[in-house]
Amino acid sequence: MLASFLRAVWSTWQRQRVIDISDEYTTWLSYGNAGFLDPGNLYCFDFAMRNLADDSPLLEIGTFCGFSANLLTYYKARYGRSNRLITTDPWRFQEMSEVLRLDLPQPQPLSRESFRQFIKESYRRNVECFSGFDLPYTVELASNDFFVAWRQQQRTTDVLGRSLQLGGPISFVYIDGDHSYKQTYQDFLNCDRHLVPGGFILFDDSADGSDWEVCDVVRQVQRQPNYELVLKNPNYFFMKRR
Repeated sequence: MLASFLRAVWSTWQRQRVIDISDEYTTWLSYGNAGFLDPGNLYCFDFAMRNLADDSPLLEIGTFCGFSANLLTYYKARYGRSNRLITTDPWRFQEMSEVLRLDLPQPQPLSRESFRQFIKESYRRNVECFSGFDLPYTVELASNDFFVAWRQQQRTTDVLGRSLQLGGPISFVYIDGDHSYKQTYQDFLNCDRHLVPGGFILFDDSADGSDWEVCDVVRQVQRQPNYELVLKNPNYFFMKRR
């Protein structure tokens, strides 16, 4: 009980120190576009777009309904960045029951597949509305499969039906997929292999006091000599040393 209280106090104190650059656009976007994002991530997105090492692609692992993809596109536009934004997500919700049964007199069960298709279609609608001027490329793959395709420099078709050539260096990565230690660390290793010197990695849900296993990964990244912590806001944001 005491430990839970102290974690809550620590979390509140941490959030009071967050740099929040929310503006009218990001606020209204948050009303219309479903998604989960700590407002502190906005400053990290902004910082990365202002300081990109080169014009290599940006990568988002975990897309959901496109909220963060639309935000990254917004900050790209603010600084005139031409880097392609590529996102990957299989929209597979394994932790969800196969069927959601509603507690109603005449239950209308919702299948996991129906939910998956709804979220995927919500993503398409959201990016076409908010990022129609510079649509991100989105591949329907789990991150491990995505990086196999990336290393093999495969040509694929994204969820909007466009041809996409994979492979090459990456200048920024937002890791927001499977938050388990094993998968997050594998995502980091895969990203590190392609991230350019001076490139950035932001780990979502990695704030001190978070219960996600991604926190164990950021502690390991901090010990690596080729990575520098840019800031905690409250999530951990790193730069690969030049």
